[in-house]
Amino acid sequence: MQPDLVMSASARPGIGKPFALVGLVWLAIVAVTFQDWAAMAHQWWNIDTYSHILLVPPIILWLIYIRVGEVRKVAAGGWWGGIAVTAVGLCMWFAGRNTDINLVAQCGAVVALQGTALGVLGLRAGVILAFPLGYMLFLVPFGDEIIPPLQFLTAEMVTALTRWSGVETVADGINIDTPAGLFIVAEECAGVKFLIAMLTLGILVAQTCFASWKRRAWFLLACIVVPILANAVRAWATIYIAQYVGAEAAGSFDHIVYGWIFFGIVIAIVLGIAWRLFEREPEEAGWAAEEVAGMSLVTQLQGKPADPAIVCGAAIAVTLAFAVILRLV
Repeated sequence: MQPDLVMSASARPGIGKPFALVGLVWLAIVAVTFQDWAAMAHQWWNIDTYSHILLVPPIILWLIYIRVGEVRKVAAGGWWGGIAVTAVGLCMWFAGRNTDINLVAQCGAVVALQGTALGVLGLRAGVILAFPLGYMLFLVPFGDEIIPPLQFLTAEMVTALTRWSGVETVADGINIDTPAGLFIVAEECAGVKFLIAMLTLGILVAQTCFASWKRRAWFLLACIVVPILANAVRAWATIYIAQYVGAEAAGSFDHIVYGWIFFGIVIAIVLGIAWRLFEREPEEAGWAAEEVAGMSLVTQLQGKPADPAIVCGAAIAVTLAFAVILRLV
């Protein structure tokens, strides 16, 4: 380990200015890519599948807050490699905008923010903040691509459960015909909303509460399998209840229970079981400053620290250049 890379308490400068510079560049990037951020915000607020993303920004702020103490310990200095990451992100955004692929454009807008943080704060600080920076990718609404296979998987499981429960059933793809009526596993019933939300929560818990990769893997597997199975059970229960109270009454009951009770119970059960296996407090997650200082590859890549203000100016210049190019194309 190189001792000069970890600063003594008396020598540590304030980190308010570097973070303010990051915020300044972020404002410039968001202004240039505003159309895509507005589209993402619309999905967060108005589409149930992505409403959980409204919780991601405060989670990111909390993750950064609990790591600030470690960031203060590393020698300050910008990193020009971060500007390269910003440029890559803006290239992705530009390509997505010009090909009308929203997922690519939105991912690029987020990557540009991540690159700026790495550039202004420096690579060592970036490694310490690796998880909150990486978690920013969950700001991008995704999941529509897996709806069709989830529909068919849910339909297969529901059909099997319905027949097992003694209800006469004729199935054709996502259509399930029973004496109470025809039920269709629609996109809203595929379970993608809860699967994505559960995965977002699962990755947060896996990183902050587990140290063992084996336990993380098992927990994440549960966060994928359990919501899929729970959604199938929920759909089957709706069909089964419909045989006695009618399809309309069962459907109304399903929306209330599914939205407010059923999956809340599922989350509580999963976290309740996992809680006994937690290995650390969230504040202990991630690399410490001393560990980062001992990473020779990080030291080599960081090179000579750059002035954060100059890096900030360069990042803004690159961002404005992409804005000009977009207008000219």
